[in-house]
Amino acid sequence: MTSRRVATLHVWGVPARAVPAALLRMAADRRPLRDVPGLRFAKLLGTGSGRTFTVRDADPRRWALLAVWDDADAASAFAGSAVRRRWQRIADEEWTATLRPLASRGLWSKEEPFGRPWPQRWDGPVVAVTRARLVARKAVTFWRAVPPVSADLHASPGLRLALGIGEAPVGLQGTVSLWDSSAALNSFAYDRAPHAAVVTRTAQEGWYAEELFARLGLLSSTGTVGGRDPLG
Repeated sequence: MTSRRVATLHVWGVPARAVPAALLRMAADRRPLRDVPGLRFAKLLGTGSGRTFTVRDADPRRWALLAVWDDADAASAFAGSAVRRRWQRIADEEWTATLRPLASRGLWSKEEPFGRPWPQRWDGPVVAVTRARLVARKAVTFWRAVPPVSADLHASPGLRLALGIGEAPVGLQGTVSLWDSSAALNSFAYDRAPHAAVVTRTAQEGWYAEELFARLGLLSSTGTVGGRDPLG
C-alpha cells in the first residue's frame, strides 16, 4: 500500500547580521519540533556547497529543515507554526518544497524517516536525499574521494539545485539535489564514471557507519534559493 507520508524541505537564507540568531534557532527549535502534531521525523540542518564535505564548505547564511509528516494535512498545518514563523522573522528568503517519498533505503539516526515507499512511477521533478555518518578513521580517504564526484554532480545535465547538508560540522553529512526528472538523476547515479567509482569504493572502503539514500517526487515548491526559483 502506498504510504500517505509527505516530506517538506524548508531552506532559509539569512542576512549576515542574523547568523547568530540562526545558530540560536538551530539549538532552540529542536525541542518544540517534537511537539508538532503529525511530525514523524525532523532534522534542522546546516548547508554548504557539498564540494568537499569538510568545514570549509559550510554556508552560515543558509539553513534548512527536512521534515516527514503523517499526511499532507499535517504538513500544511506547519505553514503557520511558531517554529516556521521564528525562522521567517530572521530570514530574507525561503524556499519550500513539498515531496512524496518514492524510494528509500538505509537509516538516519537509526530510523527509516521516509518509511518503505511502494515503488511508483513519477514523471515530474525529483529530489534525491543522501545522508551518511562517517566512520572516523575512514574520513580522510572519503574526503579525498569526494571532489571529483561533487564537480561532476554540479555539471550534470538536469540538475536544478544541489546543497550539502550537515547535522554537525564534521562526520554527519549528506546532499539534497533537485533534478528535472528521474531520468536525469538516474543518468548521474548510474551512467557517470566519477559517481560509479565512488559507489564501488564505498563497498570496498566501508566509509559509512550509517547511510541513507532516498528519492522523492516534487509535489510543489515556492520561493527562492540564492535569489532565484530553482525550477524557474
